[in-house]
Amino acid sequence: MRSGKKIGRGRCGKNEGLCMENLQPFFQGKKILITGHTGFKGSWLSQILVHWRAQVSGIALVPHTNPNLFEILEIQPNIHNYFADIRDQRAVHEIIQKERPEIIFHLAAQPLVRESYLNPLYTFETNILGTANVLQAAKDVGSAKVIVLVTTDKVYEIKEDPTSAYREHDQLGGYDPYSASKAGAEMVISSYLRSFFHPKDYSLKHETLIASVRSGNVIGGGDWSKDRIIPDIIRSVFEKYEPVILRNPSSVRPWQHVMEPLLGYLVLAKYLYEGKKECAGAWNFGPQEENYITVQELTEELLGFLKKSGFYRIDQDTQEPHEAESLKLDVHHAQEMLRWHSRFSLRTCLEMTVEWYQRFYDRGDMIEITNRHISSLFETP
Repeated sequence: MRSGKKIGRGRCGKNEGLCMENLQPFFQGKKILITGHTGFKGSWLSQILVHWRAQVSGIALVPHTNPNLFEILEIQPNIHNYFADIRDQRAVHEIIQKERPEIIFHLAAQPLVRESYLNPLYTFETNILGTANVLQAAKDVGSAKVIVLVTTDKVYEIKEDPTSAYREHDQLGGYDPYSASKAGAEMVISSYLRSFFHPKDYSLKHETLIASVRSGNVIGGGDWSKDRIIPDIIRSVFEKYEPVILRNPSSVRPWQHVMEPLLGYLVLAKYLYEGKKECAGAWNFGPQEENYITVQELTEELLGFLKKSGFYRIDQDTQEPHEAESLKLDVHHAQEMLRWHSRFSLRTCLEMTVEWYQRFYDRGDMIEITNRHISSLFETP
């Protein structure tokens, strides 16, 4: 396997950063807690770390889709599994006290914009209070050396110039309840960082470094969530046998394979664990320029791989809830400090996604193909 191409000089660590030969041995045997481990991104992260022989525990709700990646990959027997609501402060504290993780990845969330309009209070409670619960429990227990908290690219106040990329220090905001709840979670993270986990006090008053991570629209095999374009296309082609309906065809999004931001989270966690105080704070993880395309363009590309060109229609009658028309992340911070970079072209992302789902509907070995995709991330320069 080849190590990743160096980008910039890098200041958070040495130049070995992004190859599996360095990451896998680091995480092997580490005690790691993942919240939201039954979700799409959480299941991929769990599988990576199980594959690397970490000691993984997880807090999440029971998977809410059928099928779901958590069960397909048979993750539960390989971890310490806890089905609990992240809003339950007592349960969160008891689990963290019992497991005493060294590294926490907080992914548990209500992740859908449309759902946030239907259930705004649940969204605010889950995304803001849930984040506070994790941070407070980690503070009280004191075992965690690293906490990486996942928010979203939608935390930024929408700019007048839709082509302008958002940087980590840009103003936070949120038109819809989901975006606002994630911006609120960022405020909670910032408060805990400055009040209890300040980098200048590291090794003096505390032993924990924390960071928030913001990434765009992730795609890949194993997502069956509602109101997401890739699962909608897959269901239309393999199950419904009817054209997929596009609700926001002109919206531009940063499409990236789910493993790419996860790689960023893992590299960041390693550097934080090693005491790199300059790595605390907020980080963007977005794709390369060519991966910023409209929903309609993505649909046409994916349907082409599925040999179903034109198998969609645009819904012009339904009044959709407000969403930002364009979202673009500036990722220079991660490139320069972590030497992280997006590795997969859009074509490769879609090819891998189609291969995964085709294998699933052909009743193939899903653990094998998932682990092969994980390995391929580190073979791509």
